[in-house]
Amino acid sequence: MTDAAFPAPSPRKAALRAQALARRDALDLDDRLLWDEAITERALALPAFPQGPVSAYWPMRSEADPRPILEALHARGLPLCLPAIVAGRMLFRRWAPWEPIVPGGFGTLVPRVDEPEVRPAVLIVPLAAFDRRGYRIGYGKGYYDRALTELQPLATVGIGYGAQEIAAVPDEPHDRSLDWIVTEKETIRCG
Repeated sequence: MTDAAFPAPSPRKAALRAQALARRDALDLDDRLLWDEAITERALALPAFPQGPVSAYWPMRSEADPRPILEALHARGLPLCLPAIVAGRMLFRRWAPWEPIVPGGFGTLVPRVDEPEVRPAVLIVPLAAFDRRGYRIGYGKGYYDRALTELQPLATVGIGYGAQEIAAVPDEPHDRSLDWIVTEKETIRCG
């Protein structure tokens, strides 16, 4: 799906995405499980989380797992939501740990359709690749770029593994940089 504000992804981004995903997929599962614990600890220390609702994503493939972050934020009393793609648009539905989820396309799981729509104040996003300026490469559909634009003001946190970092994401006018990127090695304040 493209429009004038959100053109089709560039071949350069597609190549960088493929390389970063191959590096991420090659990471050892046991290492990723340990690194997810470090990412959770670092993310929970961010100043972005005194507020809610907080949205993250349901992990797929070799993505960093945000569920422990969500569980801890739920225990702190913050409301949560998860994204769903509906009619070509990303929206966010209320969710809490251990509540039912259903297939949502793209290999992910989402809250049931009868859950109310929520506007997040903090958005935890997945990363295929990222740079230190806070620019990210996702899966190329532009859903997060649109959501980041529509939901301003919004605190944004990308989580991923250090192996996904690249020197520079070729950012375009529609791209939005993230406020924070958290890896197993460090917390990067962007922007």
